[in-house]
Amino acid sequence: MAEIKSTLELALERTKKFTISEKEKEEIKQKEILEKATSLFHRYRDGHLPLNEVRKEIERMDEKTAAVVKENLLSQWIDTLSLNEEGERLLKGIGLLKNGKIDEWREEFHHLLSQYREEKEKARLGAKALLAEGLRKEGIDGDAVEPNVERSPLWKEECEKLDHLYAGKLEKLKEQLRTL
Repeated sequence: MAEIKSTLELALERTKKFTISEKEKEEIKQKEILEKATSLFHRYRDGHLPLNEVRKEIERMDEKTAAVVKENLLSQWIDTLSLNEEGERLLKGIGLLKNGKIDEWREEFHHLLSQYREEKEKARLGAKALLAEGLRKEGIDGDAVEPNVERSPLWKEECEKLDHLYAGKLEKLKEQLRTL
């Protein structure tokens, strides 16, 4: 009597001939490592994983995998730093991977962030004054008149100028941090 084979058994028989080369195995392993690093990056950045858990996860990995994950995490954390966010969480992560040797750099980053925010506030106040003057010239005046600075093309232009000016300074700091 003939034996009835399941779909799985038929599929397994067909794939017996196929083998994965060492290069393909290595590529799959590298992809898995990068996915692991990206997962740690997002979970930590979003506040779903504390820093000590990130450390524990890395310590559980073999030495080669841990080195790749650390390098990838460090790169992602540094790349994500911006002047539009506080960045303290990322700085703590970077400090962990750099063995805490970023205090001077952290001060420089906070100083740059403070300068950026001061300049942005000055620009906002300047744009507000110009918009209010424009409204006054059109006969719109009074205590209740509040120009919508954030929707103004003038404000957007000022923000772009500041972002461009400070982006270079931030990139310089990021490069310094990479080489620590």
